[in-house]
Amino acid sequence: LHISLLQADLSWENAQENINYFTEQIDKISNDLDLIVLPEMFTTGFSMNAKELAEEMNGKTVNWMRETAIKKQSAVVGSLIISENENFYNRLFFVFPSGEFQYYDKKHTFTLAKEHETYNSGSKKLIVEYKGWKICPLICYDLRFPVWARNVEDYDLLIYVASWPEKRINAWDTLLKA
Repeated sequence: LHISLLQADLSWENAQENINYFTEQIDKISNDLDLIVLPEMFTTGFSMNAKELAEEMNGKTVNWMRETAIKKQSAVVGSLIISENENFYNRLFFVFPSGEFQYYDKKHTFTLAKEHETYNSGSKKLIVEYKGWKICPLICYDLRFPVWARNVEDYDLLIYVASWPEKRINAWDTLLKA
């Protein structure tokens, strides 16, 4: 797989500015690409202001991800704040080049930041089949629970999208190796 990982110093809680930034970066990428990976909560930063920032499943960002995947003929993956049935989720979308998508709700909320008081936890892993690969996408704090990433589904690739602070990069690097 040809993969592009995009990082950013996100504009705090400014979805349009972040979408503009990622659009510009993605437009610079060659078309010989299979997968574009965006950060956790890539439109807002890791925010607890879900009530003000959440989008619906057919909202602007999901539509932007679908349009981008179709335009680039590449899968696009990243998470954002979703409101559904009066609950909020840190939801990862894996959008195929056709515009169809699958999603995963973050299982392990970051209790130290009281994420569990704002966001509902998911209960199901997602294994995506794409271009002959079985991909398991997870979100940030899921990394601290290796049993959740255990490869009992025989996946080929594990992807973590995250909004991890630089001051804890050593912990991130150590956990990734583990």
